[in-house]
Amino acid sequence: QVQLVESGGGLVQSGGSLRLSCAGSGFGLRNRYIGWFRQAPGKEREGVSCISAGGDSTYYADSVKGRFAISRDNAKDTVFLQMNDLEPEDTAVYYCAADTRRYGCSGDGTLRSPNYWGQGTQVTVSS
Repeated sequence: QVQLVESGGGLVQSGGSLRLSCAGSGFGLRNRYIGWFRQAPGKEREGVSCISAGGDSTYYADSVKGRFAISRDNAKDTVFLQMNDLEPEDTAVYYCAADTRRYGCSGDGTLRSPNYWGQGTQVTVSS
């Protein structure tokens, strides 16, 4: 069974940091475009960041530029989202997603055509 598994969420104070991880279960992340999305209560899901299959290109939503960094470790077959200087507005469930059809990333940090999703991890930032 193909699964994406996120980890690393939690409760943090404003200004703090968290690192999210996305790993594949029965599914390799290497050479896949991977994106992070988030959904806050009462809001639509939005793209946060996206990384190319080779890891040489990264893209971010304007709201997280300069604070979040996406990266991948092919040896561990894992994609990370380092989140610094967190704000209460970052509170959401964060999802990783994979694109096996190689539609790629949009410049606003959105993975264009995700076809596999993780179950999500909660990030809560207190003021």
